[in-house]
Amino acid sequence: MRILMLGWEFPPFIAGGLGVACYGLTKALDRMGSEVLFILPRPVDKSHSSHIKLLSPDSSKGPLRMPRRTTKASAKRAAEGFDPDYTTTEFEHVVFKGVQASFSSPYPMFNTADESMRGAAAADPSMMGASGGPEGFEAAAPLPIPVGLANKGGGHYSGDLVGDADRYARLVVALAQHERFDVVHAHDWLTYPAGIAISNVSGKPLVVHVHSTEFDRSGDNIHQQLYDIERRGMHLADRVVAVSAYTKSICVQRYAVPPSKIDVVYNGIDRDSEQPEPGAQIESKDKIVLFLGRITMQKGPEYFIAAAKRVLEKIKNVKFVVAGSGDMATRMIELAAQMGIGSKVLFTGFLRGRDVERVFSMADCYVMPSVSEPFGLSALEAIHHDVPVILSKQSGVSEVLTHVLKVDFWDTDEMANKIVAVLRHPPLSQTLRHHGAIDLRWLTWDGAAEKCIKAYGQAINEHKTAKLA
Repeated sequence: MRILMLGWEFPPFIAGGLGVACYGLTKALDRMGSEVLFILPRPVDKSHSSHIKLLSPDSSKGPLRMPRRTTKASAKRAAEGFDPDYTTTEFEHVVFKGVQASFSSPYPMFNTADESMRGAAAADPSMMGASGGPEGFEAAAPLPIPVGLANKGGGHYSGDLVGDADRYARLVVALAQHERFDVVHAHDWLTYPAGIAISNVSGKPLVVHVHSTEFDRSGDNIHQQLYDIERRGMHLADRVVAVSAYTKSICVQRYAVPPSKIDVVYNGIDRDSEQPEPGAQIESKDKIVLFLGRITMQKGPEYFIAAAKRVLEKIKNVKFVVAGSGDMATRMIELAAQMGIGSKVLFTGFLRGRDVERVFSMADCYVMPSVSEPFGLSALEAIHHDVPVILSKQSGVSEVLTHVLKVDFWDTDEMANKIVAVLRHPPLSQTLRHHGAIDLRWLTWDGAAEKCIKAYGQAINEHKTAKLA
């Protein structure tokens, strides 16, 4: 089977939790004999693509051409001087020559809504696009998302990401039009427009992979346009893959996706990845409690700081390490200072590679206090690095881990009690370390890949049936 995979991140080019998931899954698919064609939104050195065929914009070879369709509309646009060629001017944003961030394209696949969606939109106004029309690929005016509006809905984004998703869709159609593949696999909302477009052009089935939703990122203060894109992607897809039963429930309850259309595929971990060097240890006598992740509303950093204060009332020789970056970082530094524990809470900024391994090797306890976590790969990484884990019950990974301590994210008193228990009682810590590895035995990327292959097969069969109906 040949899979066209669409993603915004892929190591070693762009490092992030979603990229790690894409990398692990594609490696497992490759081991099972499936071919993966991956399209990234920015120019990269393809010599590092290893097990996949990688496509990306290449400004050194001149512009690529969008597929032309000989229609009256396209002829009229050509006569008016419309140039479908594009070029790239920077790595972060693909810019198309003569094309605005959002526009009504002369190409039918960018304007025509699926007929089933037209009927659904008539019955459910929430499925209407921002322009007031049915949900298709026709985009409204570009909507830059403001920076620094934490917890205001979409405030954790920066730049014109909606426009970027629109441009990426054109890039995908341009790069993949002559490629052979059996199914399209799109990861998260930024690639859903591209998945819809290339599925329409190629006639191949679409599988969308939900790693996170707008409700996870923004609570109830959602960005309506991003919600619309997510909902459209889920409804137009032949199958939906959710990273947990928790995420599946959000897809069903918040996006009205039929439960029978959703496959739950838990993330995995590569147990053969390199460990920290043996004997690595901290120089201080302090115990280390670790938070690792984006410092955003979704990850619950304020609950970690609140729990830290309660812990320090009982144990003095503890340092709390906040590793990551995000729109709430400055606020968390100020919060720690206001609570009088500023000297006990260390902010490292964004970490990657060896630095992540080093911080895990130093940790006596890892805490994941997420408010809404579709999965939570960092918990698997902590266990993999032999660190006891305390995690939020409001996370997908809590469904599959048993040898961890679980707490409601808002219950900072209980969170503090569990941290104190791990730090004060070596037998508890040793038990969590020893038995945690048991949970990882079946949480592998090979297992995830097997389930995805089944989802691909089901999507292909259902797509054929729908075309014959």
